[in-house]
Amino acid sequence: MRVPLLDLRAQHRAIREEIDQAMARVVEAQAFVLGEEVRLFEEVIAARLGALHAIGVASGSDALLLSLVASGVGPGDEVVTTPFTFFATAGAIARLGARPVFVDIEPASWNLDPARVLAAIGPRTRAIVPVHLYGRVARMEPWLDEARARGVAVVEDAAQAIDARRGGRAAGTIGTFGCLSFFPSKNLGAFGDGGMVLTNDPDKATRVRRLRTHGGEKMYRHDEVGMNSRLDAIQAAVLRAKLPYLEGWTEARRGIADRYRALLAEAGISDFVRPAEDDPEGRHVYHQFTIRAVRRDELRASLESAGIGTAVYYPVPLHLQPCFAHLGYHEGDFPQAERACREVLSLPISPTLTPEQQGYVVERIRAFYA
Repeated sequence: MRVPLLDLRAQHRAIREEIDQAMARVVEAQAFVLGEEVRLFEEVIAARLGALHAIGVASGSDALLLSLVASGVGPGDEVVTTPFTFFATAGAIARLGARPVFVDIEPASWNLDPARVLAAIGPRTRAIVPVHLYGRVARMEPWLDEARARGVAVVEDAAQAIDARRGGRAAGTIGTFGCLSFFPSKNLGAFGDGGMVLTNDPDKATRVRRLRTHGGEKMYRHDEVGMNSRLDAIQAAVLRAKLPYLEGWTEARRGIADRYRALLAEAGISDFVRPAEDDPEGRHVYHQFTIRAVRRDELRASLESAGIGTAVYYPVPLHLQPCFAHLGYHEGDFPQAERACREVLSLPISPTLTPEQQGYVVERIRAFYA
């Protein structure tokens, strides 16, 4: 049996006709950049997530960069974030000449440790970038009010967490800005790159819209130096066609996560495998279902040989990446993040994953440790 990590083709087959119609509509209009399709998609995303403003941009990476620029981050500033995330989180900070200030994670959620965030806020802190890793909203309540009181912007990296919730609020709508990614493998994925900035501040929304079009609101007038980061109309049309299915896909992922936990408990391998925990105070959307595994790399090789797709998100913490050597961090500085990099393994969690496929995955894991 073959079990891919993510089966986008099976997902697409079920809605092919609607996607084809959406793309044909854009081709017929011959309006490919921003325009009505993007405006309509921005409106439906804002309404669904409870944001006052949603601004479509070219990628999730650009969403982070533009949000940091609009937060006033620049050379010499410090931005607090996690070392256990995709590179774009810290890359956006470094591109602006600011210093990423890493703090360690909670071992259960893999998200920022709130107490360490508070301790890291200093006089040069301009922003905090919490990452809602794997689809679980980070605990922000312990430090959010203090950050606001100090005038520190909060830029949520919600690239993996569309429609995740905590305290009744959607990921990306809690801080100053929220950043979404529509990379094809995301829970709501485009047919290429795409991203979005969420905010409830009308002035900040205006600035991000200006920044995404070379810093100008009118053609050939540039109030500041921006960049070219516009969501393509064809991507917006595809995403708007997919959006009505997001709730069903999310609930399918949540059901798969529950079944994994039950199957792994029945397998009797708790000495070797610790499955992802659900969020008792929110809605985890399971962009990934990630386990901690003893002899992780050997297990991964065994599963791959059995036709089971897996991934390691992420094998190297950001503070140990060569490009950040100048920051002066060393191995051992963030033990929880470093341990996670040695132990995490993401299992297949496509919304189309069948119970039979899941049973096969867990049986192969059990057999490895037998």
